Amino acid sequence: MAEDKKMAEAKKVAEPVVKAQVIKKDGRMEEFIPEKIIVSIIKVGATADLARQIAKDIQSKVKDKISTAEIRKIVLEDLRKSKPLLEQDWLIYERVVKKKTR
Repeated sequence: MAEDKKMAEAKKVAEPVVKAQVIKKDGRMEEFIPEKIIVSIIKVGATADLARQIAKDIQSKVKDKISTAEIRKIVLEDLRKSKPLLEQDWLIYERVVKKKTR
């Protein structure tokens, strides 16, 4: 029963409040999907609760459009505030898995 409640809560957090768009690095537009953020944050070792909290923070800041660079900035800021080692893990993940150099 508690698991059902957790799933329902996760879905509420993951549902876009508005049909916001993400501006990709190459200029393409894509629907804002909070689950993508949650999965990425969990991949670097964060708890599901922390990942949902960060996704909710981003969601609250999205009006109609947000760039991937702005999403990244918010994720890194939130990780730095809550778990600084996870911020470093995110940067390593970007370098190794996503092949980003910045």
